[in-house]
Amino acid sequence: MAEHYLNHPNFGLISCLCRVDEFHSLFTTLFSQRLFLLTTISPNGISFESVPRADAKLMVENQMRSLRHIGSHNDQKDLRNIYKRTFSQ
Repeated sequence: MAEHYLNHPNFGLISCLCRVDEFHSLFTTLFSQRLFLLTTISPNGISFESVPRADAKLMVENQMRSLRHIGSHNDQKDLRNIYKRTFSQ
């Protein structure tokens, strides 16, 4: 998985944890990893929605399940490392 970053107008540089679906991705603030943002890409641009830590954790767990079902072992391993680094603190 390649690392993806966006520059948020209020929070500065944010880092992508995973894609949720075709139009949504889950991001976190780069340094503290305490604020989670669901980004939505639409014809009008990118919008950001703050999500609770528990919801963000569930989104990553669901994505790990999806990767396990399609057999994407490298992506699954990368996402598992992201999960441990982000939610095991």
